[in-house]
Amino acid sequence: MHEVLQCPALASLAGVYPQGLRTRAVREELDALRQRLRKGEQTDGTWTLEEIVVGALTRLQRLGRPRLRRVINATGILLHTNLGRAPLAEAAARAVYETARGYVNLELDLESGRRAHRQETVRDWLVHLTGAPSATVVNNNAAATMLVLHALAYRREVVVSRGQLVEIGGSFRIPEIMRASGAKLREVGTTNITRLADYEGAIGPRTAALLRVHTSNYRIRGHTESVALADLVQLAHARGLYAIDDIGSGALIDYAPLGLAGEPLVRDSLAAGADLVLFSGDKLLGGPQAGIVLGREHLIARLEKDPLYRAFRVDKMTLAALEATLRLYLDPQRLARELPLLVRVQTPVAELRRRAEMLAYSLESLPGVQVQVAASEAYVGGGSLPEQALPSVAVVLAVEGMSAQELARKLRSSDPPVVARVHAEHVWLDVRAVAPEEDAWITQALRQILPAR
Repeated sequence: MHEVLQCPALASLAGVYPQGLRTRAVREELDALRQRLRKGEQTDGTWTLEEIVVGALTRLQRLGRPRLRRVINATGILLHTNLGRAPLAEAAARAVYETARGYVNLELDLESGRRAHRQETVRDWLVHLTGAPSATVVNNNAAATMLVLHALAYRREVVVSRGQLVEIGGSFRIPEIMRASGAKLREVGTTNITRLADYEGAIGPRTAALLRVHTSNYRIRGHTESVALADLVQLAHARGLYAIDDIGSGALIDYAPLGLAGEPLVRDSLAAGADLVLFSGDKLLGGPQAGIVLGREHLIARLEKDPLYRAFRVDKMTLAALEATLRLYLDPQRLARELPLLVRVQTPVAELRRRAEMLAYSLESLPGVQVQVAASEAYVGGGSLPEQALPSVAVVLAVEGMSAQELARKLRSSDPPVVARVHAEHVWLDVRAVAPEEDAWITQALRQILPAR
């Protein structure tokens, strides 16, 4: 260990990497070599000090990089869950930066000097934009669902259609969330057909609420029937029950004029009379990860008094990003220019093709590269509009002597990492989710992998 650490190549990095990190890199490299020896590998004189140092330097470089890094999303999925869903607008990113670097009036009324509620940062904007009586925010929509069920239906029954017992990201299922909340699930109907009479027949003395859950990432087609929210609300209120609508993606604006129809609108759920409406902040809203609950004032107040609320509450940076995002919705023209999701959805195919052709031209000189521009299909993702594709354009790559999987892996290891998709033994770089300034970064990444002739 001492001998490796004293090699000039590592010792010279004392001002760049701390001693603990350099020691860890060497230790991990030596441990890896010991494991190979235990497995019976022969050194054959090849494991020299210089090679050990090279291995340690590679590990040190990897350890020195942040684990959470900006990547280029060339998958064609705009709200890619594994890549952080919606990119924030510049105004929201600046708000996070300013909030994080100093003190803020998170729970302080600056006018009176008294303690204030942190939700007031965004509550007023949500009420103004949606017309809801009140609002609150927790850290994601699953938390919102659990909080609502715990506060309003603990040890009581909640009636849900079997066709809406969905599994959301990370293998979390609605029945499991309900069980954890303390509410009891009462299933009605069948996978494809649930009628109002099914709900009526399930209501009993232990029933607390009727819950509608948006199916998000799947659709049932063919012989199917479901109950309109207005009818569900009317039944719930006639029986003294709560009507809760979990709409998932949370569209504040209608995406139909952009060619994307079918996602429930927040204002429609409120107009139908739902007592509480739940949705995500980082999907079609285009903001940070959050679970937003809109509804009646006394119910929102009840949620905020529940013990789970404190466990699920959001921090100052989430509130800053959400407020800045909501303020964009006050000006539809500015929203269309500055919200990254809307910008990507609205980009004309002709513009995407122009960019793809320029990118392909910049890659043609790389050795052994076969490159072409092809029509592609992009998707919103994040459980939104699962069946509706957006026309897009991709740069399609193949490299002589390298599999598509290996090329994709090398792209993910580049700086910055480029995440593409593999199809038919080619790497597809779909440009719809790529910001224009990132085109040059893709070229840079490929030149790192494949030096020019």
